[in-house]
This record gives sequence, C-alpha cells and structure tokens, in this order.
Amino acid sequence: MSKYITTPIYYVNGEAHIGHAYTTFIADTITRYEKLKGEKTYFLTGTDEHGQKIEESAQKNNKRAQEFADEISATFKNLWDEFEIDYDKFIRTTDAEHKAGVQKAFLAMHAKGDIYKDFYEGHYCVSCETFFPETQLIDGEFCPDCGRTTSVVKEESYFFKLSSYEDRLLKHYEDNPDFILPRSRANEVINFVKGGLRDLSVTRTSFTWGVKMPESLNDDKHVMYVWLDALLNYITALGYGKDDANMDFWPASTHFVGKDILRFHAIYWPAFLMSLDLPLPKHIGAHGWWTRDGEKMSKSKGNVIAPKDVADAYGVENLRYFMLREVPFGQDGDFSQRALIDRINSELSNDLGNLLNRIIGMSGKYSDFEINSKDVIKYHERELDAMNEALGNLDAFMQNMQTHRYLEELWKLFSIGNVAITSFEPWAKMKEGKVDEALATVALVANILAKAAIMLSPVMPKTTHTIADALCFEINTESYNTLVIEKNLLKLFNIKKVPPLFPRVEEPLMPEAPVAQPNAPKVQEKKEKHIIKEEDDNLIEIGQFFETSLKIGTVVEAEEVPKSKKLLKLQVDLGEDSNRQVVAGIKEFYSAESLVGTQVCVVANLKPAKLMGMMSEGMLLAAKDEDGLCLVRPEKPKKAGTPIG
Repeated sequence: MSKYITTPIYYVNGEAHIGHAYTTFIADTITRYEKLKGEKTYFLTGTDEHGQKIEESAQKNNKRAQEFADEISATFKNLWDEFEIDYDKFIRTTDAEHKAGVQKAFLAMHAKGDIYKDFYEGHYCVSCETFFPETQLIDGEFCPDCGRTTSVVKEESYFFKLSSYEDRLLKHYEDNPDFILPRSRANEVINFVKGGLRDLSVTRTSFTWGVKMPESLNDDKHVMYVWLDALLNYITALGYGKDDANMDFWPASTHFVGKDILRFHAIYWPAFLMSLDLPLPKHIGAHGWWTRDGEKMSKSKGNVIAPKDVADAYGVENLRYFMLREVPFGQDGDFSQRALIDRINSELSNDLGNLLNRIIGMSGKYSDFEINSKDVIKYHERELDAMNEALGNLDAFMQNMQTHRYLEELWKLFSIGNVAITSFEPWAKMKEGKVDEALATVALVANILAKAAIMLSPVMPKTTHTIADALCFEINTESYNTLVIEKNLLKLFNIKKVPPLFPRVEEPLMPEAPVAQPNAPKVQEKKEKHIIKEEDDNLIEIGQFFETSLKIGTVVEAEEVPKSKKLLKLQVDLGEDSNRQVVAGIKEFYSAESLVGTQVCVVANLKPAKLMGMMSEGMLLAAKDEDGLCLVRPEKPKKAGTPIG
C-alpha cells in the first residue's frame, strides 16, 4: 500500500523557524520509516506564496510579489536540501501547474453548484487571511487568532457552500475517530462544526496577488482565496489538473500541520474534497508549538530560533533526535540549549556512542576485531527476548506519530546492551579462560546495535549509516526484514574503528536567549483631583490592568497528574483554534470529573511555564481562605473566549 505524507506548505512571509523544522522532521522521519519497511511513498513539502499579506510584504521591501516569493521560497528549499530532507516534490503555489489545478477544481465546484457569487461584509484579518464574525472578535476589533486589528471589508465575492457539508463532516468525524490525531484535538473541531458553519468566501477583489479566475467565468477582477489555493496543493502536486500522473497516491496517509491551522485542514479541506468527489485523507496530525526557555518566540523579543543556527552548532541529526524525543506529538514543546545538551551527552553520547566504542575496544583486544554471533543464543537468550519485545513495540508508536515513545522504547535496547556488559564482565571471562562467553557478550551487543541502528535510521540516517558501516552491513528493507522482522543475527564480520559519534558538549554553543527586562516604571501624571502618593506602591494604572488578558474558558477535558497531590491537567476552550492546556493546583478541592463542561476564568496572556514537565498555558482565577479554595466563575454561561474586564 502506498503512503502519501505531507507537511503544510510554509507561508513565505518569513524564513524558516524551529517550528517549521519540527514539522518537516516528523514528516521526513515517517516517510523514511515507511520506506524502510518497503512501502511505496511520496513525500510533499513546499511553500504557500499568494495573498494580501505577501503582496503588502513585497511592497514594504520594494520588490515585486513574485520576486519576494522567489527569495523566501528558496530559503526553505535550500534549508531542507541542506538538512537532506528526503522529499519527492517541493511545490510552490506560484507554479503554473498548481494554478491550473486550482482553476480546474474551482470550475468543478462551481459546476456542481457549491460555489456562488454574492457580497460579503465582515471583519478581515490580513495576517491570518481570514474573515471573522463580530461575535468572535476580541473587544469587537481584534483577531481572535493573532490579536491584530481587523478591518471591516465589504466586497463582491464567490462563496463556497460550506454550510451544506456540516452533517457530512460530523458523520465523517464520528465514523473515523483517528481522522484527527492526537484524538484530543478532535473535540475542538467537532464543537466548531456543531456551532454552525457559514458559507466561506473563496475569492477577493481587494488585491491582485493570487490565482486568477478560470477564463471561462470571464471575471478577472477576482483572485482565489489563499486557503482554497493553498489546500489544493496536496492534489495538484500529484498531477490533478494536468495529467493525474501520481494521483494513485491519493488519498494522503497523513497531513502534518501545526495546531493553529487545524481548522482549515480538518473542516475546509475535507469539504472541498467532498465537493470534488475525492476521498478524504486518512489522518491529519496536528502538533503543538515550540517555546524557547519557557517563553513564546517572537521577533520583538529577539528569541526566535533559526534551525540552521542550531544545526550548525550541534549537528542537524542531534537536533532531529532532540525535537522528536523531547515532546509528545500534539503537545507544546520547549527548546532550551541545556535540554539539548543533556540529551546529547546522556542519551546519544553515553548510551549509544559509548556502547559502540566499548565493543570496538573489546573486540579489538579479545578477537582481533572479529565478531561471531554463533554463541549469542546459547548465552544470552533472555537479553535477546527483551530486545525483541522492545523491537516489537516500535511500529505502533510510529503509526500513532508518538516519536517520543518510539525513541524511548528503542533506547531500551542500549540499556540491555550496557547492562549485559556490566553484568557479564567479558574482561573477567577472558581472564577465567571463558573466551566463548566473553565473545558471545560482545556479539550480543553488536547485534543490539545493528538492530537499533536500523530502527533509528529514520530519525538519524547519517549517524546510523556510520554505525552500520562499522558493523559491515547496509540499512535497507532487506536488512530490516532479516534482522528485525525475522530476528536473525549478524553473520561473521570484522568490526571497523570509527571516531566517537557524539563528542560531549560542555558549554552552550549558541548565544543564550535574551532575558526579558522588566518594564520601566511609567511616569505618573499629576492631576488636580487625582494625586497618587509615592508610598502607594501597590496601586496600578488602569492601562496596567488591561495588559492582563482575562477570558472565560470552558473545560473540555480534565485529568489527574500522576504522582502529584495537588495538580490537575485541564484542556480549556478559549474560543481559539485549539484548546489551552492549563495545569492547576486544585486537586485537593475539585475532582477532574466535576470540572468537565464547566466554565472558568483564565489569565490568557500568561507566559507558558512547565509544571512537573508539563506545559501550562494559562492560570485559573480562584479565591482561598480558611474554608478552602473556590474557582471564580461567570454567573451565567458565556461563550468560550469572552473577555473579562
């Protein structure tokens, strides 16, 4: 069965950041894993290059829109090439073939009666390229997604009948519970659809940088809505609109996306496909965001991480390993140099690299570098069983995109190898004349390393090639079947010397993120009827109060935090594209079950913090006295995301 795996196409309003790299690493790893198993694969990535935001950015840089898009798109492609990302196609939405496919799809939906012309008036966010009803705006003005000011736009538009697909979408979610992964992300999509879908404006007349209308409609003042244009890349890349050369790969196995664009992929895209009578993708995998040292990354703070800088300092494969190991798929992750260094030194250098060095050294000393597996089963049946059990668990983790669990389970093999050397002491066996036993332990570890290298290769392809070369075999589907599936052992070979794979890192190799400075005190104006005395240190200005964003939230999920007497982990709907995870110390006063479906008051612009290793993206308001603690709640139910103030 073929596998079609995609990243989102990255918007060319700026160069690649660490979040782009994370998505691409996951998709590349899954693709390499499927290839290793012998599956036929097609891996797509690329850039999204149309829309008002790009047109305005180009103008600010005194460039033509195409020139601006060419330059930024090239930075993405060059970076993925430098990182040796194994994609089959790098698509650009300015490609002529893509634009032809979009026009074909538009005509097909128009002919079906799913696209009609009308007028639209609403609040438009240029940054998000999205219209929002007034009920969703913050303070009646600001975008609920990015917080920027919206503008009221009235223009003629073509509309897609999204509302007519509401029931079909809900049935698809119900019939395919793994359509959205992780499953915890599905509730926000389902609730959004149940809230009622409005027909979607799919063209614009207020700017020109976009895919033109099909000539047969004779309406050249319109250009395509950027999200209609962008989402169709997944089929135009396969030849839709031209020759259908690779459409046998459709439907996609997995679309990997960030949680901020899940709604577009899980609602708009399936509806477009239903209109085109095409099957829906099997899975949409939505991952979380990355912070830096616990703070959200932003250009203004100067703490945005360029993946090339990290790769140049620490190595791209070390970066791949860290990002795929550090965070459960779907949750937010935090990048810190200290955490990266710890994983390099502990897991890569100590557990893996040192294990290879030990058997190279022992085999050189005991058998002139010759390794023979003939006695491994005789002396190490228990270790082989433990190894094979761990290997057997790996596929389920990868299929569920849980790369952190995959690597955690894989690392059990290195533990088995290190423990075997410590327990069986080959050096002692050699002194006792038990040469066969000593060499069997060395061969056991060589086989552990070989099998582990095969399974680690989708994550660290170049490193594992070096390991396999030292062990005199090649990593491919044949060796995967022979050594992992059929559980065979390595044939007689001579191990090669290799330099240390993971030199220890003693100090950070990049500049640390700038430390946020407290705001300078504001000059207090002295007014006739309102004088603030110097000793009133606890008084604040009204503007300072409004710097805190308080919102009504609905608790959609709640669970106890293991090994904690105080903490509950909540998923809170704040009217955003995705739920917020809030870790709250209220377990002594509330059960997890009692909170689901209730409403709370949330400090929504608190910087993320880690509690017991979990990211908390807000704080609940509560009052506590000698009688205990109670949450602050709205008197009557309010829409999730309603501002307080």
